[in-house]
Amino acid sequence: MAFHTPILLYKMEVLDKKNLRKLIRERKKQYTPEMLTAMSKNVTERILAHPRIQQAQNILLYYSLPDEVNTHHLAELLVAKGKQILLPVIIGESDLILRSYTGTQDLKADNAFHILEPMGKLFTEYTKIEVGIIPGMSFDNRGNRLGRGKGYYDRLLVQMPHLYKIGVCFDFQKVDCVPTSTYDVRMDEVL
Repeated sequence: MAFHTPILLYKMEVLDKKNLRKLIRERKKQYTPEMLTAMSKNVTERILAHPRIQQAQNILLYYSLPDEVNTHHLAELLVAKGKQILLPVIIGESDLILRSYTGTQDLKADNAFHILEPMGKLFTEYTKIEVGIIPGMSFDNRGNRLGRGKGYYDRLLVQMPHLYKIGVCFDFQKVDCVPTSTYDVRMDEVL
């Protein structure tokens, strides 16, 4: 595993969001898809063992992109355990809605980002979702999250103040300090 120095500038100024995203993208290029898959297994095992996941019935999850912690098998395992899995779907330029996921037959890549999204039943009872597994470009130990820059998750999560939010990423994506804005939603925990 590569050793990474803290992501701080020489004068101890935190990198801005744009430059931190650039740095994380460069770090991701150091790993093959096989390496990312192997590292994903460790993270998904910790998610499955998490008491909040074990107790929850309704779980917000994401269907991973190739450079994210892989959640495809995790989604199948959680469905097999009888959990209701809710995946986000991009609507228009700025919003996410949630749809039920019951298996890969529900998925379709009919969107601007060519992301596999569920076509299952629309889910609007946000207060029933107990826990969310949230991806990010980077996280710090205070739960601050850096997304991809579109604000999709921040706009969704602000509608669920009760939700226990677990940020997930690879260890090389964790930094000392993520720059934040007033609209950024903080995670309760980062794995």
